[in-house]
Amino acid sequence: MLLNKYLPRREFESYKDFKENYKVNVPNDFNFGFDVVDAWADYDENKKALVWVNDHNEEKILTFSDIKKLSNKTANFLKTLGIKKGSVVMLILRRRWEYWVCATALHKIGAILIPGSLQLTKKDITYRANAAKIEAIICVNDNFVINQVEEAQKDSPSLKNKIMVVDKKEGWLNFNEEIEKYSDEFERPSGDEKTVTKDTMLVYFTSGTTKEPKMVVHDFSYPLGHIVTAKYWQRVQENKLHMSVSDSGWAKFGWGKIYGQWLCGAVIFAYDMDKFIPLKLLEVITKYKVTTFCAPPTMFRFMLQEDVTKFDLSCIKHCCIAGEPLNPEVFNKWYELTGLKLCEGFGQSESSVMLANFEWFDPIPGSMGKPSPLYNIKLMDNDGNILQDGEEGRIVVDDIQKNMPTGLFKGYYQDEELTKEALGGRYYDCGDVAWRDSKGYYWFVGRSDDVIKCSGYRIGPFEVESALIEHPAVVECAITGAPDPVRGQVVKATVVLAKGYTPSDELIKELQNHVKKVTAPYKYPRIVEFVDELPKTLGGKIKRAEIRKNSK
Repeated sequence: MLLNKYLPRREFESYKDFKENYKVNVPNDFNFGFDVVDAWADYDENKKALVWVNDHNEEKILTFSDIKKLSNKTANFLKTLGIKKGSVVMLILRRRWEYWVCATALHKIGAILIPGSLQLTKKDITYRANAAKIEAIICVNDNFVINQVEEAQKDSPSLKNKIMVVDKKEGWLNFNEEIEKYSDEFERPSGDEKTVTKDTMLVYFTSGTTKEPKMVVHDFSYPLGHIVTAKYWQRVQENKLHMSVSDSGWAKFGWGKIYGQWLCGAVIFAYDMDKFIPLKLLEVITKYKVTTFCAPPTMFRFMLQEDVTKFDLSCIKHCCIAGEPLNPEVFNKWYELTGLKLCEGFGQSESSVMLANFEWFDPIPGSMGKPSPLYNIKLMDNDGNILQDGEEGRIVVDDIQKNMPTGLFKGYYQDEELTKEALGGRYYDCGDVAWRDSKGYYWFVGRSDDVIKCSGYRIGPFEVESALIEHPAVVECAITGAPDPVRGQVVKATVVLAKGYTPSDELIKELQNHVKKVTAPYKYPRIVEFVDELPKTLGGKIKRAEIRKNSK
């Protein structure tokens, strides 16, 4: 019902038809809070929106009518604190059900939402608060988070209000108590307080592996860009449970746990886990009969360390992955055990899904798939030349001045120079290297900075990682370049071992020989280091820059 308003066509006969004829209508005053959440509530007061569970036997089921009323109460409460259109509010709510209520309320007000991770330190919060002029923070009742926010506030002049869910503490407002003081009616703002589609809705802070995080701006059209993400890649079904595994602090939450899914009328399933335990995740999926499921490849790798055959996963009709490249070995093992093909997708905090494995063609293990119809994807070399099939180059979005994709970011917050550098020309450069085969499939090579140059060869880290992952001793690994006086760089493997394996010179030799057999011998890692875990950003991506730094 709802999608008919935004999509002239919903069904397509082929990928070619989809790529050429998919269109999304973007109203000038689109507001996700009113035009999606409230629209569903008005259409069917009993329509489910969210099923929330945690590790403490708590469960909460909310309809769109519930979200409408609770978000209206929240909007009225926040307005009394001076939060208005253009105000900046950070949410550090993990996977708490209150996130969906607060996000909807902020969108209705026209305030700017900044998602924050549970792992942010005082330094992280202080930087974000001052860079974006954050006025309020709403967070979970977590001692670490509370202490970091309190310490950060001392150095953050704009931060006036601290709000906590569930618990009470001096100097903090209790969210759950406060919102009950206010009406569940909230009139759509008009005049100067009315939102238009070009207003800033959301700011993501990028991972920042080598520099301070950038502030990625999305306007109110952003949710409409995620219709492709949800309907055509994740293949969510109306009134069925969709689960994307992500903390609310990451852009992947926006990809998989709110916008496109609710536009499509799916029910979001939120498992607020204390810690990722593969067996528990498998138990929860089967208990609640999740229909569509999306998680990072790392989670599939760890689930495959367990006996997956003990679980009835027949409830799942579609699986997909994002966040990092998918190793073919993971694809093949999951398919063998479940009959489900993992459909990879590619994009950034700056975008909706750009490349994906869509329903009209079979996914090939290790391939990112083909371009979304929203994005005119090309491959480009360092001299600005457009490349042909089989040639490695940077992924760029072409012709953004004439056809700015719905879902692509609108710049960097409070930074005109950086915005002009990224979006001022014909192309938006993603900074990732890939190649395209003769059938139009794209294959990830690595970040531009991650490609290794050894004795004249260019070696993409992903292809070596995929080879290593095939060995049963390896759960996770990162391939980086290490300085070498003769070759310039050599391949280094930083490896996390599977259960039952211990580091040894013999195992190093075995892994090296394994890579030589699986891929071109010159790509084998001349250096192998074993670690308990890989260094990762707050967003969960491997910090290759840190590994390279430690190799000098």
